[in-house]
Amino acid sequence: MKGQKQSRTDALEKRMAAVTNVLQQLINEVNNLKTMVFGHQEILKQLEGYDNAIEKLKKKVAEEPGKTEEVNSDRKIIE
Repeated sequence: MKGQKQSRTDALEKRMAAVTNVLQQLINEVNNLKTMVFGHQEILKQLEGYDNAIEKLKKKVAEEPGKTEEVNSDRKIIE
């Protein structure tokens, strides 16, 4: 009986280790994506006409109330 409990415990530990590895890979991938998005954003800011495009988007959002959420400078969503 004691052997069965130990093997079950070992199996659970192996599963938890596998889940931990998968979660760590997901965290790493999210961090990579975040870095890429920030890089793309900085490149876009340097393109000609960026400011005009932002103003057009702001006007479009203002015309469609209730469909979007406002984001303040701290990147927190304001509802």
